[in-house]
Amino acid sequence: MTGFARAQGGDDRVSWTWELRSVNSRGLDQRYRLPGGWEALEPELRLLAGETLSRGSLQANLTVKAARAPAKLTVNRGVLDQLVALAKELETELPAAPARLDGLLGLRGVLEEIEEEESEEQQTLRRKAVRDGFAEALDALVAMRGQEGARLQTLVESHLERIVELEAAARATAASQPAAIKARLQALLAELLEAEPALPEERLAQEAGVELPKYSAEAERRERERKSLLDVVELAAAFFEDALQSPQGAGARGYLADRGIGPKVQQAFRLGFAPGERGALKTHLAHHGVEQEQMLAAGLIIAGEDI
Repeated sequence: MTGFARAQGGDDRVSWTWELRSVNSRGLDQRYRLPGGWEALEPELRLLAGETLSRGSLQANLTVKAARAPAKLTVNRGVLDQLVALAKELETELPAAPARLDGLLGLRGVLEEIEEEESEEQQTLRRKAVRDGFAEALDALVAMRGQEGARLQTLVESHLERIVELEAAARATAASQPAAIKARLQALLAELLEAEPALPEERLAQEAGVELPKYSAEAERRERERKSLLDVVELAAAFFEDALQSPQGAGARGYLADRGIGPKVQQAFRLGFAPGERGALKTHLAHHGVEQEQMLAAGLIIAGEDI
């Protein structure tokens, strides 16, 4: 399933944002984009994602920005001493008020900002917070994928129900067509039969646009064989359907459930399961009186010495 999730956090020095995206994939593919200095987190992230996800293509992007922390100021004593000495020297030469402290501190270079060094404990706590943010985004991604799966299942089931309805309507329409055709033909034949003198059957069929079937023993035999083979194929389909619902088919049903294919879909499309035992289908069909020649003709088995 596709999905997207975001998680944010920060402290007095940095802020971070996780963005996770996933698309469908047979296996689990992980790709990470981490800023410089954060690459050491990737093995832990891969392990966490592998414990949470079983399939999908995961893309994780971490953005880290420095926060503006309150500055720590210090006085550059060397610059300040030079300015004080220069002010005293100029007092005798220029008529001016004595230099004030606030004025001196406002001069460039007197006050300097000092960046405090972080302790190892602070860095460890930040790495843990970023890792926890990834776990939070991962949980949100799983929840979104679950919601999308539920929506897709509802959509597929609604489409399947519509397909079943349309199939039923088509069958009803098809079932009514022969009756309508028969009624029209009867009306046309009634007009032709009333004609004087009476027309022969071949002429009546020609006037009605109907081709009279010609009896053939070979055609009748082929039709019987065709119907017989259809019955054999139906027996095979029912065998596979029953196998899917049996204890042997538990693994296959679990796989279908993971793919969002529930019982309704299985029944609608007549999904089945082939047991691992060789010759299981042949034995089943033989038990129902199906000859080996019929199985071969239906394409359910192949010819060979060990068949």
